[in-house]
Amino acid sequence: MKHILRLAALSGLFGALAAAGWAASPFGDWRQDAPGVVHHITPADMPEPFATSSAANAPSVIARPSGAMPKTPPGFQVSLFAEGLNEPRALRVAPDGAVFVAESGAGRVLLFRGGKPHVFAAGLDLPYGIAFFPPGPQPEFVYIAETNRLVRYPYRSEMTRAAGPPEVILSHIPSGGHWTRDIAFAPDGSRLFLAVGSASNLAQGIGAPPAPLPEFEAHHGRGAAWGFEEGRAQVWVMDPLGKNIRAYATGLRNCSGLTVQPATGEPWCAVNERDALGDNLPPDFVTHLEDGAFYGWPWFYIGPHPDPRWHGERAELRNAVRVPDVLLQPHSAPLGIVFYQGQSFPAEYRGGAFVALHGSWNRSLWTGYKVVFLPMRNGRAVGDYVDFLTGFVTEQGVWGRPVGVAVDAEGALLVSEDAGGTIWRITPAAPR
Repeated sequence: MKHILRLAALSGLFGALAAAGWAASPFGDWRQDAPGVVHHITPADMPEPFATSSAANAPSVIARPSGAMPKTPPGFQVSLFAEGLNEPRALRVAPDGAVFVAESGAGRVLLFRGGKPHVFAAGLDLPYGIAFFPPGPQPEFVYIAETNRLVRYPYRSEMTRAAGPPEVILSHIPSGGHWTRDIAFAPDGSRLFLAVGSASNLAQGIGAPPAPLPEFEAHHGRGAAWGFEEGRAQVWVMDPLGKNIRAYATGLRNCSGLTVQPATGEPWCAVNERDALGDNLPPDFVTHLEDGAFYGWPWFYIGPHPDPRWHGERAELRNAVRVPDVLLQPHSAPLGIVFYQGQSFPAEYRGGAFVALHGSWNRSLWTGYKVVFLPMRNGRAVGDYVDFLTGFVTEQGVWGRPVGVAVDAEGALLVSEDAGGTIWRITPAAPR
């Protein structure tokens, strides 16, 4: 029997864990999760649509049990960086070491300097994405993506709060539905990427296609949906002043986490795929994006697999759908993503990516609620992902739902979670 969730000898730490001989059943759940467990899912592993019923099974959010801590692989330690926050989501670290947190539930962005929180900007509408411009050691602006607009504030080293009102760079971003708006700059600062999620699960009810359809796609991107989904389920690209906007990649139901890989300069997305096809379909995914590429939504999923609810519509797109780099357990809800460029973690982690999985609601057995690591080889994902930070789930419910990931100035990994309103810091364990 083929295992699609397995322990594998990658190298170093992962090889040592593989020697323990652990294994788990295909498309398992949180009970098989543990630091070091390696998952590998391919398109061939996917079941048929509706192989199981669709489940509405959101977990209860519980208080953190006394003494409970997230679990890491051997050789790491966890400490509490911040608590009592109102829906902390995206995390970013400025070149001067300040830690920025989108406290989405409070409509503000916090800045931690020296471990102390400051309100950098308030009065925002569901803030999420944060980016510094120009990229490099001395940015002049902090860009913040609200759910319906993109703004920026002047920034200088050692600042703790915005010096004045925001400058609006882009207004009238489609709002409603998936509300997170993540952003990232190309390494040279010439391009800004903005992720806009879909308004719905499957775009049903969008009406007849616009005519002529090729003209619509020439402007909105290949495979793009129309009607109330126009301009959505895609990543936009523009210049730093919000001009020359166009679709960079389409067919991405909800790119909740957006970053740029330092080694290649390519944008990467952590994508929440559609619901209601069953417990184990389709996989969520993480992938690099190519200019002009189409990733399937709403007509197809994970390559040339048609969604049966569209009854064969847009069949001409079948061979145009890109297969993502790393498939994740369905309904895991990947959000934040960061490439590890620090020096304090072992060499196996350098150049790889950490991804926060917020956790399922549309699955009979819970999955997600953890942070995983994506190993890379020569700048490309190998296809596996490894459990790194677990322990947020009990039989009674969940006490932590990871959202944001960032690497601080000392090379530690920061993880936000919005169930308990905390931020955790993971470092190598001190030698004994």
